Amino acid sequence: IDVAKAAEYVLSCRNFDGGFGCVPGAESHAGQIFCCVGALAIMGKVCDLCEDDVDLLCWWLAERQCDSGGLNGRPEKQADVCYSWWIVSALAILGRVEWISREKLGVFILECQDDEDGGIADRPGNMPDVFHTFFGISGLSLIGHFNQKG
Repeated sequence: IDVAKAAEYVLSCRNFDGGFGCVPGAESHAGQIFCCVGALAIMGKVCDLCEDDVDLLCWWLAERQCDSGGLNGRPEKQADVCYSWWIVSALAILGRVEWISREKLGVFILECQDDEDGGIADRPGNMPDVFHTFFGISGLSLIGHFNQKG
């Protein structure tokens, strides 16, 4: 694989707002940002982003935290547990997890857990599914929830 060309393509998907779209010029989206940041990390090319670019990207990601404590994938959308994986993992790769309220996010994820069957839904009160259960557990892990004493 031509890693330099692959990294060049990923970087061409970066937008003026700091995020990444799925192709050059496409709207920034948190899931796509994870894919781009993850790909750059695997290729050892995160360093191709200057510090100001990383800060702008992480600001965009941190701005996805809603009043509920959950995270959304794009501006003006509802919070969804799945973004606790997509966003927090990208912030972790970039060393900026502290830019969000981990406590508020943890509360949001736990509010999405069904008291009867234990699964996690996209939002409080909705039906749980394995997709959101996986992403909710992953998000809790990334914010250190399982490392807390007590």
